[in-house]
Amino acid sequence: MSGRPRFGPAGVPPSFRAMKASLMDVPRLLREEGLDAFEYQAVRWGAKPQIRREEAEKLGVKAKENDVLLSLHGSYFINFCGGKETVEASKERLIACATASRWMGSQIVVFHPGFYGRKPPKEVFKECLEALKDVVERLRVLGIKDVRLGPETMGKPTQFGSLEEILALCEQVEQTQPVIDWAHLHARDRGRFKTVGDFRKVAEEIERRLGTEAVKNMHCHFTKVEFTDKGEKCHHTMDKAGYGPDFEMLAKVIADFRLNPVIISESPVLDVDAVKMRDILRKEMKT
Repeated sequence: MSGRPRFGPAGVPPSFRAMKASLMDVPRLLREEGLDAFEYQAVRWGAKPQIRREEAEKLGVKAKENDVLLSLHGSYFINFCGGKETVEASKERLIACATASRWMGSQIVVFHPGFYGRKPPKEVFKECLEALKDVVERLRVLGIKDVRLGPETMGKPTQFGSLEEILALCEQVEQTQPVIDWAHLHARDRGRFKTVGDFRKVAEEIERRLGTEAVKNMHCHFTKVEFTDKGEKCHHTMDKAGYGPDFEMLAKVIADFRLNPVIISESPVLDVDAVKMRDILRKEMKT
């Protein structure tokens, strides 16, 4: 639980890379910017953690020292809707990510569940549900009970991950938490968020389905997004006119409901837009 609204980048910001900062420098640099969350990117991982345990634990120590809440974005090569070999390999990848997440003290592993392919959505949901239940059981055998798995809402209609599907998964599988990617929902539904009420409906649905704590401590991704009839096309910066969703509308809901979300910026300028969102919310909470 975040205890307060927190903001941070999805991965090491470009400006940090330009100054040749090490991974261990990231929590301190984020703290200097007034940010307090960081989503480590494990998006190319295979069946084993691609970070040494010693390094992961050191990152966790640095994060605690700087009051930066860690999360981990799991491998892109996860597809619980594929053939048997694909599903088994996907399980191993998710377990590897959860293992490293535990080492570094990350609270949640964000992941993309899969693709529909030619299968009907109900069949795909059943496959994802069974695979996720099996992963949770394997994690418990390994003693990993303090890392939540976070299926993410997805931005293309070819991908499993509507709001309904993600909430339904989390209703039925323990040790899970929905990851609400507002840009993905906006793109998937071709401009879903037009009013403050549109954001409020999502928050209310999460609370209705999963309870007050689930909505109060949401894990979110946010950026402006460009989309076509096929869904998400690309991300844009907060300053880019003509694209949504509008973070000021979400800020009103966060302030009205007194939520404490973790909001991870996936903008092309990761930390810059995280700071902007933080400032928008601060201003809203003072009004």
